[in-house]
Amino acid sequence: MSGRAITRNSVLLALIAVCTTALVMVTYHFTRGHIATQMRQAQEKPLLQIIPRARHDNSMLDDTLTVGPHSTGLGLKEEKRIYVARQRSNVVAVIIPVTAPDGYAGDIELIVGVNRDGTIAGVRALSHNETPGLGAQVDIERSDWVRSF
Repeated sequence: MSGRAITRNSVLLALIAVCTTALVMVTYHFTRGHIATQMRQAQEKPLLQIIPRARHDNSMLDDTLTVGPHSTGLGLKEEKRIYVARQRSNVVAVIIPVTAPDGYAGDIELIVGVNRDGTIAGVRALSHNETPGLGAQVDIERSDWVRSF
């Protein structure tokens, strides 16, 4: 009797596992396009805070240049992308990744927008490990201080 119970429970458990896997696969299939769109919008959000869509007619996420640790003055430890904003094929600004190595609690990852005339379009902190409250001013969600650049 116990052999049959084990077999029946094993088959039931396998059936539940197959149904659950199928449900996850179907859910992924129907949501992957929406997820990809949301991820792209999240990547684009800080770029558009610096160079609004009204100033360019291209997709900055698709118009990039690669820059790496060999580039002097940027403080990069890994390869990153420079985003190019164009209006009618003319470059109007670029957004450059920069690492500030002198944060109190480690590196501060920034992006700096530079207009064609060399003026600063804006700065955004992408990540930092600063003490909450003390380093919060670099976060656009918590303070307008960074807009002063």
